[in-house]
Amino acid sequence: MFQVRLHGRGGQGVVTAAEMLSLAAFMEGHYAQAFPSFGSERTGAPVVAFARISDHEIRLHEPIEEPDVVLVQDRTLIESVDVFGGLKPEGYVLVNSSASPEVIGLGDLAGRLPEGHVRTVPATDLALKFIGRPLPGAAMLAGFAAMTGLMRLESIAAAYGQKYSGKVAQANADVASGAWDWIKNGGNAQC
Repeated sequence: MFQVRLHGRGGQGVVTAAEMLSLAAFMEGHYAQAFPSFGSERTGAPVVAFARISDHEIRLHEPIEEPDVVLVQDRTLIESVDVFGGLKPEGYVLVNSSASPEVIGLGDLAGRLPEGHVRTVPATDLALKFIGRPLPGAAMLAGFAAMTGLMRLESIAAAYGQKYSGKVAQANADVASGAWDWIKNGGNAQC
């Protein structure tokens, strides 16, 4: 079982991203689940959502304490919330930022995890470019897929295409494609 914890702020689409991740995994033939954990339900408040992906039925329903992956949609949470708590020794971290992990203070974390397991992606920049709103979910999921190799880019786009239609679906597919390219090109793709 692969467990993902998503951190962000209310209004950034954290819960939707977890749902889209589980839908994309389901489309690839996996068992999947997604669920949120709310504290204060207001825009800007810290939000955590969880997703599990497995080749077997998932019977767990509690919050994820030891994630394989941590996705951070708002890097300001790094200073105020223990977003990396319980991360497995071979885990992955993806942070929404155009700056490198070292520049945002994650050099020690990058040194503890396997090479390439701590990355950044300019998810909000991509969302603003293609969607016109700061909704980084599609970029974060595509970055996750590109980092881990667990899912295909097409599945991420298809999940958004199932929930949304027309221009919104295409904009999210474009965001996902941009993030995929960013990760695959070592953070050097054009935003």
